[in-house]
This record gives sequence, structure tokens and C-alpha cells, in this order.
Amino acid sequence: MTVRQPPAITEHGQLPVSRIEIADCIESAFANSPISSDELIAAATRASARPAILDALANLPNRKYHQLVDLWAHLPDLPISIDR
Repeated sequence: MTVRQPPAITEHGQLPVSRIEIADCIESAFANSPISSDELIAAATRASARPAILDALANLPNRKYHQLVDLWAHLPDLPISIDR
């Protein structure tokens, strides 16, 4: 029997951010691409993203992004998903 370990909690007591969680919040914003980093933050805010996601997006370079996959080069340490 395999015992699942709970996901690591960040130093601020939050679950880490995953790429899937970011995608769930902002994927629809790319319908009108390209989109700026400020527009990504606004889209995440409209989607009621938790503060950790807004923080991750705030660390993106200020440029235009044509598709969701463009973000991952700037967020290399984010896991694809978090097992809860």
C-alpha cells in the first residue's frame, strides 16, 4: 500500500502554486492574445485567484505573451500539478 504524502506547505503556510492552477485562472485571457503581464494579473484577479498566484504572475517579465505556454519559461520551478 502506498501512502500519499500531503503537498509541501510554503514558508507562508500556503500550498505551492502549480501550472494547472495558473492555467485554470488565466487560460481564457489568451483568447485575445497577445496579453501583457498586467492583463494576466487582472484576469487572475477577476477569476478570484489566490494571492500566491497573483504573486507568481507579478514576477513575470513585463512583456506580451501569445499563449499560456510562454509563461512557463519564466516560471520554471512551478510544478505542473500539486497532489492534494
